[in-house]
Amino acid sequence: MTLSCFTDAAGALPLHLVAPDGWRPIPGAALAAAQGFDARPGSHALLTDGARITGALVGRSEDPRRYGALPHALPEGTSWQGGDAGVALGWALGAYRYARFKAPKRAPALLVPPPGFDAALPAATWRARDLINTPASHLGPEELCAAVAEVGAAHGARVRVMEGAEVAEGFSALHAVGAASPRAPRVAMLEWGDSGPLLALCGKGVSFDTGGLDLKPSSAMLRMKKDMGGAAVMLALAEALMARRAPCRILLLVGAVENSVGGAAFRPGDVLRTRQGLSVEIGNTDAEGRLVLADLLAFAAERQPALLLDAATLTGAARVALGPELPALFSTDDALAGALLAAGAAAHAPLWRLPLHAAYESWLDSTVADLGNVAARPMAGAIVAALFLRRFVPEGTPWAHLDCYCWNDSTRPGAPEGGEATGLPALLDGIEAWLAGRADPGPDSE
Repeated sequence: MTLSCFTDAAGALPLHLVAPDGWRPIPGAALAAAQGFDARPGSHALLTDGARITGALVGRSEDPRRYGALPHALPEGTSWQGGDAGVALGWALGAYRYARFKAPKRAPALLVPPPGFDAALPAATWRARDLINTPASHLGPEELCAAVAEVGAAHGARVRVMEGAEVAEGFSALHAVGAASPRAPRVAMLEWGDSGPLLALCGKGVSFDTGGLDLKPSSAMLRMKKDMGGAAVMLALAEALMARRAPCRILLLVGAVENSVGGAAFRPGDVLRTRQGLSVEIGNTDAEGRLVLADLLAFAAERQPALLLDAATLTGAARVALGPELPALFSTDDALAGALLAAGAAAHAPLWRLPLHAAYESWLDSTVADLGNVAARPMAGAIVAALFLRRFVPEGTPWAHLDCYCWNDSTRPGAPEGGEATGLPALLDGIEAWLAGRADPGPDSE
């Protein structure tokens, strides 16, 4: 994806990254001081010679997102240069606006990125945000799969979209979730790379979630176009890894469905057979995302991946516990979880690990099926959902599950209101660190 906030135009004005001490000798800084500039991280002040803008002071920040206000704070029509990769990353994250149906109030100021700047992360973030922001009337299962095909074509990946009988027979639980919609359920599969460990990425792609027959209240449906956010994050992760030519093979699976109400809707009390063979009693049709992922995880497990990762806007319980900005991480592998947590902390995009508390597994017991899709108790919803998913992951396979919000409730520097690729920086850098750890046998190896 092209990042329209960047330019290579000559004559760009200089950005001076400054700390709280040492910036006052810069020409024009006296006026900035008089206006209250104090070099707080991400703050800025224009420099002039009395007739024209000659540059800008910018408070240095360790968190790139603090630079995200600059594109819409600096004068429209101006171009800038200077700063480091962190400035360019924050600039790109903050410049984004969703503009498919309404033009933004203004265009962002432009930046000349530093030489060698890696735009893989912000470009993938823009794509994920665009997908999440697109209304369900324009983004159903077919369009979501088309987005996977577009990314695959750009990177030479092999993409196949499964539908019809292939989905009904091979992904029966996923198919049941989407059966009531006139827009048929699909599974998009992207494969990339010919060598290295296999990374299997699974994304919940519910293009709109009414809740099914357990209908959501209208207020809870308002943002349900974002219920495909997990698929958008997994697609963005695959795109960034391919752009960086990661030393691995990638299997991306997107379960693209719409959870609607109709004569073919699955019902509370139904028993569904999953791809893995386990039977699931439906206690609530609004707990549909875990059914989609169950079949995807089972399919991915058949390929015996070195790592299995999924992302989903899965539970409100995770948001109650951690809020909108802190994704819940579950994992069966401490080394994998450690790599993801460390990467999130370093990228100022933290994750928070929650336990796969085995004592709650019995809460999923069913008298008529192998397990239920919801707990018998109204507590620990995020943990119980993760325990459900774990039933479809082979023992010994490193697995991580991200329960994420994929939305910014309001605009902050580097995070405009609307769809968000929540957790993507941690996943991208964490997986790269995990891959590097596998490649390095360590000093004690023979």
